[in-house]
Amino acid sequence: MQLRIAQAQISPVFGDYAANLARFGELAAQAVDEGCDLLTLPETALSGYFLEGAVIEVARPATTVLADLCASYRAACPAGRPLDVLVGFYELYESNVYNSALYATLSAADEPALLHVHRKVFLPTYGVFDEQRFVARGHRIGAFDTRFGRTAILICEDVWHSMTAAIAALRGARFIHTVSSSPARGFAGEVPWNVGKWLELLQSIAQEHAVFVTHTARVGFENGKGFAGGSAAVAPDGRIMARGPSLGEALLCATLDLDDLSVARANQPLGTDLAEAAGDLATEFADAVREARGEGTWA
Repeated sequence: MQLRIAQAQISPVFGDYAANLARFGELAAQAVDEGCDLLTLPETALSGYFLEGAVIEVARPATTVLADLCASYRAACPAGRPLDVLVGFYELYESNVYNSALYATLSAADEPALLHVHRKVFLPTYGVFDEQRFVARGHRIGAFDTRFGRTAILICEDVWHSMTAAIAALRGARFIHTVSSSPARGFAGEVPWNVGKWLELLQSIAQEHAVFVTHTARVGFENGKGFAGGSAAVAPDGRIMARGPSLGEALLCATLDLDDLSVARANQPLGTDLAEAAGDLATEFADAVREARGEGTWA
């Protein structure tokens, strides 16, 4: 079985939900023309990222976003076959705003199916970031079933903490899809420093847990800040299946062969070792958290 994925490395229109929704339709049509089964868009793709207090103006319930995505898809692809989509957006949920990403199946004929909503767990408050002032923090790393296999989503800083991918893998994820709006940092080499660091993280996760890992990153500028791009798709053995440019827009397409999962897990069964040791490690982790809080090193 194969999964053909389209990753939309785009620059959203700042604060314009309707314009970004229309752009989604155009990208969905391109993905269908390319024979893709899944289309992924970056973190906060329906609004832009640095909205601060204005997030409430673009935030929508996931069910509303699902209906709007479906309408946009049907307008662009009136005879379109089923297409899975992963889209980052600001979510209004139980009177709070979250930095979220939804995964859904859209169709020209059938009702849309919302399979999962991930709410960003790690909200940065350093450098140019002050995210925790304006959105609520998610509390769960979940995994969910799709027609291609069990899947998990991580948003930006979530990826930089090794425990999140481990939790997703323990919950049976075969695919870990990551999305970001990451400003470019460090221009000493050919690409921004964080583009290279992102690829290093993706390959490490893929090889440790024998999973497919994708990263869909945004580009463009907001309030003088430029976003890095460098989207990628990585196979379970660490091979780079697709890689986007730094800074420029692109639609990456790659075919992921699910047989690669079995080969990688047979060659390096670290996931089995993790599952066997996880119970003891969970106790150790809880003890370490209590010790760290007692020493005042964690809030």
